[in-house]
Amino acid sequence: MVRAWYMDESQDDQRLEHHRTPPKFLSLEEMAQDTGVLYWKLSPETCESDGSLDKIKSDRGYTYSDVICVSPEKLPNYETKLKSFFEEHIHTDEEIRFVLEGSGYFDVRDSADQWIRIEVVPGDLLVLPAGIYHRFTLDVKNYIKAMRLFVGEPVWTPHNRPADNMEARREYVTRQKNNFK
Repeated sequence: MVRAWYMDESQDDQRLEHHRTPPKFLSLEEMAQDTGVLYWKLSPETCESDGSLDKIKSDRGYTYSDVICVSPEKLPNYETKLKSFFEEHIHTDEEIRFVLEGSGYFDVRDSADQWIRIEVVPGDLLVLPAGIYHRFTLDVKNYIKAMRLFVGEPVWTPHNRPADNMEARREYVTRQKNNFK
């Protein structure tokens, strides 16, 4: 099951867990209610044959996918890319990632503007809503292979903070105030 916790304020290596003292974990329900982040656990080995991935794709309208490998050996301009992934930003569309191999962290802001760190491992499918401030980093293993899913043509454009005047951000804040109902 996915693990999520509130982060400390340390500026140490971004690839570390960054727990508060004492650690403060969140349940999936708490995280979803406060951030709108959705989560499924699938088997990377059987999700294609058992139909579980196709059902999510169909239910949510995901029509395009590709696979990305993030590691020093696999990703051109690795250091630059990893640094850009860790810049706090929003997207105008959902960000959907299904972890096939490896591991990493998605950090999202809660309603009080605090960082929540979400650990992702193989089988985790995470949906970050459009307009949520977030960032991504690898963990100390320096490797992740993930499927990226999109509604229609892929849009990867990050809008770095501050982006509070963007329509996607304003809509997200309104939905957050209504507990994503």
